[in-house]
Amino acid sequence: MTPQALADLIRRRAENNGPGRFLTALAGPPGAGKSTLAAALVAALGAGARAVPMDGFHYDDGLLIRRGLRDRKGAPETFDAAGFLHLLQRLRVEDEVAIPLFDRDLEISRAGADVVSPEDRLLVVEGNWLLLDEAPWNAARYDLTVFIDVPEAELDRRLVARWAHHGKTPEQARAWIDGNDLPNIRRCIAGSRRADVVIGWG
Repeated sequence: MTPQALADLIRRRAENNGPGRFLTALAGPPGAGKSTLAAALVAALGAGARAVPMDGFHYDDGLLIRRGLRDRKGAPETFDAAGFLHLLQRLRVEDEVAIPLFDRDLEISRAGADVVSPEDRLLVVEGNWLLLDEAPWNAARYDLTVFIDVPEAELDRRLVARWAHHGKTPEQARAWIDGNDLPNIRRCIAGSRRADVVIGWG
């Protein structure tokens, strides 16, 4: 399914859904291309569409260090899941909602870095754990769910390139992928609820 075809599906579902915002969950493991596809979807949907990344709810590195979780950054327990669920509720009922964004270059979340406006009705919520069938994540409700299915070997290749871009040596990238990214990939794939739409993203 192309981004345009998925955008057409979202429009049709939203029209049948009645007034209010329409929330599409775009889930998948690390390296699946969620942010890239979310941007393509927003472009295809046009005016009134907005991406809402889950990554803005990363706990700060200082807190993760105090909790002994810095080496597991990106795992479900390293996010403010309750805060994310509260954001989803606010998006349903409030006209204007500030959202946090994660700055990967600085490795920090920036509160209030973007705003969902009253005109933004078609929201593409993207993140690894949107469909995780574990509390509290499984309390989230969406109008359409999409999962990006990418072979593990391709995810590994993409993550090597990602971490090289962010300054890790090949050895550092390999250690991080093996110790953190791959466990998250497998947990996401094995533990996520079945989506309404499953796609491959090249």
